[in-house]
Amino acid sequence: MAIEQVLETLAKLVSFRSVTPYSSGSLEYIAKLLTNAGFSCDIEVFGEKEEEKTTNLYARYGNGSPNICFAGHIDVVPPLNEDLWDYNPFELKVIGEKVYGRGTVDMKGAIACGIVSALNYLKIYPSPSGSISFLLTSDEEGCAKFGTKPMLEYLAKKGEKIDFSILGEPTARAHFGDTIAIGRRGSVNFVLKIIGKQGHVAYPHTAINPITSAVKIATNLMNIDFDNGSEFFEKTNLEVTSFDVGNNVVNIIPEQATLKFNVRFNDFHSAKSIFGIVLEVISKHEVIFDLQYESSAESFVQKYSEKMKKFTAIVQNQSQIPPKIDTNGGTSDARFIHKYSEIVEFGLSFDQAHKINEHTQISDLQSLYNVYYNSLVEFLQK
Repeated sequence: MAIEQVLETLAKLVSFRSVTPYSSGSLEYIAKLLTNAGFSCDIEVFGEKEEEKTTNLYARYGNGSPNICFAGHIDVVPPLNEDLWDYNPFELKVIGEKVYGRGTVDMKGAIACGIVSALNYLKIYPSPSGSISFLLTSDEEGCAKFGTKPMLEYLAKKGEKIDFSILGEPTARAHFGDTIAIGRRGSVNFVLKIIGKQGHVAYPHTAINPITSAVKIATNLMNIDFDNGSEFFEKTNLEVTSFDVGNNVVNIIPEQATLKFNVRFNDFHSAKSIFGIVLEVISKHEVIFDLQYESSAESFVQKYSEKMKKFTAIVQNQSQIPPKIDTNGGTSDARFIHKYSEIVEFGLSFDQAHKINEHTQISDLQSLYNVYYNSLVEFLQK
């Protein structure tokens, strides 16, 4: 049965300690599987420093169009304190109707479903009207500088064209199949340093307390009403993530206070426009400050195309609920892929992503396999 094949493949994938940015042999294993099935495989390593080196795999079966691509990442976040896990995070454990292991949800489970669906499809239809491909990296959970982005640039120079991508990031909120992502919010990180004047707490008139200003500014920042959301996006949101003054004594007014905060923004904004809004709020306060920002992703949303509608119908037929067409969640490699190919993000439940005892339901793996397999039938059979 297909689910037994998925679990066997997933067990092997989980066994690789592929903590970002290292493949740890996992992509080489996948390449061998696909090569034996007739895929042409290309493994490229990007990154100059040893700690940057990232393994990437592009595998393709056939030369025709459309080229249906399963995209994703084999790297996982570290398990941290493994003593807190009930089971070895790098050994798939089946307990009742659940399977445990780091990456089962994010996103080795989806990769296993994609691999098995492609291999089983090709056993029945060895001469599809189009192509099947895989675009996999080991750098998504990290800086994402040496993974999917440079790999796409490399493939474009070679003349490779991907027509439709399925990215198996965890998307389900409450039930399998309830959400399909066709875009993502933008993300921008800020570091705000407020400069005061150090002094003795007993003589506050000789000092300038930066904490007082920082608290007021933080309150104003969190109360910014950026927008009311748009068709596919929720309201833009600002969250303070750190407040630090570097002071471990009680009788000193510190020299400076540092705020760190993140803004997840919709398609009404860009990182630059968000910076302008934030700067305007801070500038209303009479303080000396330094504001730095860095954006890891701009917001984007794609046109809800005919292929996307067909994919949605497949998901609804499997789950028996109408999926929400969404743009929320964290950043993903879709921010790179959508510039080269139509893409939908669809996978397991994100509730367990990055958690201790990460796990998923076997029934959800079966359903995900069915969606992926039926998608190949829909898009590749004339």
